[in-house]
Amino acid sequence: MTKKIALLGSTGSIGRQTLEVCGALGIGVEALSANRNVVLLEEQCRKYRPRLAVCMDREAAKTLQIKLSDTEVKVAGGPEGLMECATLDGVDTVVGAVMGMVGLQPALAALREGRRLALANKETLVCAGDLVMETARRYGGEVVPVDSEHSALFQCLQGCRDRGGVKRLILTASGGPFFGKTRAEMEHMTVADALNHPNWSMGAKITVDSATMMNKGLEVIEAMRLYDMPLEKISVVIHRESIIHSLVEYCDNAVLAQLGQPDMRLPIQYALTWPERVPGPAKELDLLSCKALTFLAPDPENFPCLALALEAARRGGSATAILNGANEAAVGAFLAGELGFGEIARRVEKALEDVPAVEDPTLEDILEADAAARQAAI
Repeated sequence: MTKKIALLGSTGSIGRQTLEVCGALGIGVEALSANRNVVLLEEQCRKYRPRLAVCMDREAAKTLQIKLSDTEVKVAGGPEGLMECATLDGVDTVVGAVMGMVGLQPALAALREGRRLALANKETLVCAGDLVMETARRYGGEVVPVDSEHSALFQCLQGCRDRGGVKRLILTASGGPFFGKTRAEMEHMTVADALNHPNWSMGAKITVDSATMMNKGLEVIEAMRLYDMPLEKISVVIHRESIIHSLVEYCDNAVLAQLGQPDMRLPIQYALTWPERVPGPAKELDLLSCKALTFLAPDPENFPCLALALEAARRGGSATAILNGANEAAVGAFLAGELGFGEIARRVEKALEDVPAVEDPTLEDILEADAAARQAAI
């Protein structure tokens, strides 16, 4: 069980809930990082007393240093500060909760130190999953997923000694706020519409990904890397109630499912305590009062981002980095009011067409593909 963490991305939704879990379980917090939310990061530092606090924004780091001058907290800034968080002495688990490609190199650094990486950052595995998993194997690190769907698969696979016994991984999807709508109806949906998720309280970017269903495509790619599974053994089912978080079907046709309230504190806690289970702050599931459980096929025609992600998964190599970079850029532009909702999928498709993919990419190839895709998407 984890004793001390470094938390990359402490002011986001996952970061705040991670600190709540740590407080409930008595887990020490050695390092915290944020982008530029100085007010909340200062508050967290005064409550949890980490040894190190980092702002990616260097001007924000200067402000934080002044605000924390009456404490013993060391303050650093920029990408090198994030790397210092990931490799800080005395830490046994690094929680990767930053958004985007900025989380990749700290994740690799943590694994090279032989640490547990409790991973909430989708982009790390989507863009460089093979490299990440090989680094974990080489240096004795371990990747434990924080995403609710991947935590569910991870839990359902605990009794599986041989992956050859797995027939299929089944990822559940809520369908997001626009489930049942046509592409024409979604074309001019607003940011407020896209952020109105029916079940989950998440950050803005991942909530928009849920609205386009890109998040489920990214999770399919993650599952391929995390569990060394071919694309044809992974499927998606719409489960509007978000009670079953994912399922594993075995070769004897037994199906195991992990159920729980749509509460991210449970997968966060399990990533920190695995292989142990302890009481924690997650809400209890009352089977007698929860809704009836329904299952439907996804609709890739009206949600083309899912189809684009699956095509990138089939192509492999740096195609998944191109997909992710273009999507990050397009979603960012949508959130900034610079693109319509319907334009997100078109920009991603254009990047996949325009940016050549490398079959067996190095880290440098992945970073170049990401940069080129962002440029192509905007």
